Amino acid sequence: MLVGARALLIRGPAGSGKSSLAFALIRATETGAFARLVGDDRVHVEARHGRLIVRPADALEGLIEIRGLGIRRLPFEPIAAVGLVVDLGATDAERLPPPATATTDVAGIPLPRLAVAPGMDPIRLVYAALRTDDSGC
Repeated sequence: MLVGARALLIRGPAGSGKSSLAFALIRATETGAFARLVGDDRVHVEARHGRLIVRPADALEGLIEIRGLGIRRLPFEPIAAVGLVVDLGATDAERLPPPATATTDVAGIPLPRLAVAPGMDPIRLVYAALRTDDSGC
């Protein structure tokens, strides 16, 4: 998901709400925030010049599964730089997370990380992280 100028890499087990979070972020554009799909289910990730770049998988460009409606086509971004990793269903999510869990490494690139506990609605946490994050999201 591209939110503002940076992408969110949303990870989690099947059924954890990755697509639901992506669609909720897209719907929030109705209030003036910018968000656009990069990819749903599979994306290509690549470390380039100290940044993590994401692109949609060719076969899935612009497609998102919306629970109860099925596969839908949406506008999408062909490339984005990741500024925050959101781990849904994270077993290490804590009320006051220690600094060690606040970052993660993806393809050799250290990134800010938001761990969301199983069953917790992530949308408010994501917006709070984007507003207070030092990564420039």
